[in-house]
Amino acid sequence: MIFAMAVALAAGGGTVYLASSASAAAACAPAWSSTAVYVKDNTASQNGHNYTAKWWTQNEAPATHSAQWDVWIDNGVCGGTTPPPTTTPPPTTTPPPTTPPPTTPPPTTQPPNTNLPKRALIGYLHSSFANGSGYLRMSDVPNNWDIINLAFGEPTSVTSGDIQFRLCPATECPGVETEAQFIAAIKAKRDAGKKVLLSIGGQNGQVQLTTTAARDKFVSSVSAIIDKYGLNGVDIDFEGHSLSLNTGDTDFKNPTTPVIVNLIAALKSLKARYGAGFVLTMAPETFFVQLGYQYYGSGPWGGQDPRAGSYLPVIHALRNDITVLHVQDYNSGSIMGLDNQYHSMGGADFHIAMTDMLLAGFPVAGNTANVFPGLREDQVAFGAPSSVSAGNGYVAPSAIQQAVNCLIRNTNCGSYTLRSGTNPNFRGLMTWSINWDKFYNYEFQNQNGAYLKGIA
Repeated sequence: MIFAMAVALAAGGGTVYLASSASAAAACAPAWSSTAVYVKDNTASQNGHNYTAKWWTQNEAPATHSAQWDVWIDNGVCGGTTPPPTTTPPPTTTPPPTTPPPTTPPPTTQPPNTNLPKRALIGYLHSSFANGSGYLRMSDVPNNWDIINLAFGEPTSVTSGDIQFRLCPATECPGVETEAQFIAAIKAKRDAGKKVLLSIGGQNGQVQLTTTAARDKFVSSVSAIIDKYGLNGVDIDFEGHSLSLNTGDTDFKNPTTPVIVNLIAALKSLKARYGAGFVLTMAPETFFVQLGYQYYGSGPWGGQDPRAGSYLPVIHALRNDITVLHVQDYNSGSIMGLDNQYHSMGGADFHIAMTDMLLAGFPVAGNTANVFPGLREDQVAFGAPSSVSAGNGYVAPSAIQQAVNCLIRNTNCGSYTLRSGTNPNFRGLMTWSINWDKFYNYEFQNQNGAYLKGIA
């Protein structure tokens, strides 16, 4: 969920530099600062070189070219010296496709028997930590929430695969219920038809299943948590450096990277263990999914961020098992949509364009011969912050409702044309988080949730 990102942006966003042109012998751009936020196409200088921010960047030094949105292009030396020639092809090796992807991709199989309502309201509950919004007991979660994701199960170490979950300690969360009360409240929610899942990962819970031993430990430790608390399934919220693609792993349909292959195998094992009623949701960020339209892994010559589009092979391999995919349409840089235009947070347009990509499918890395097929309508939702404090990218309920209306009815879509057409079985909305929604008098559930469920 990157629940700390909004705070980081607010605290560290002292300066946003305007873009300046990069050319030979150019003057040095304003010096890079770790306290500045750099938006796409803006430039900064470090160690005598000008760098251009490729996507949303913050805190990462340009010369490192790493971190989640911190991807920089080196424009060469600045200050009157001609940049040296380069022998490495630029990261963007394939131009954006000019032919739209097919609007009728091969369908996935029919949905599993998870008994969700046609329109689902999905939220995260801060169960293991305090987050400034206040602790909320499971028994006090309003009945409007159809899927409740417990945040978070985290590994004992990055590569151990050993996932642990504990209730927030009373010293950190005054009023926390006992474990027995928590388990009883989960049972009551399930008896009322709600789904309660263990969300694994989050901003701090980096999970890299680099070995088969880690894969097996992941399955056994997650199963133990599901059994102990009586849960319906899991939500995969891998962020940061959890997923990346090894050099040469270029086909999303046939991945070879161990962290990808082992995660797929682990989730299939969990599904096999618990059967058709097992609920599997995923909450990737746009960097790991929709960015794959332009960039996939490190690219054919290297140099790109190996995490770009790295969720795609996981989603594709599990497309017949995924209950709901709800990409985080927040804390995101600008992303190119199927109209080959960049879309940015701040209104209905971003939600429309990003979600349309999941429904219509898209060529990966611009290769029209290698199309990621769209998902079933009932598998797709989108994620939005519940309030201004919950994450970067909050928009008013009217914008959320415009996006939902567009996606379902293909009306009032603004300047964007849906490639997926009408989507009457569009599943719903996810938000970070239920706690922050409560803090703001449940604006998200009372307005967006009510609107969603009022659509036939």
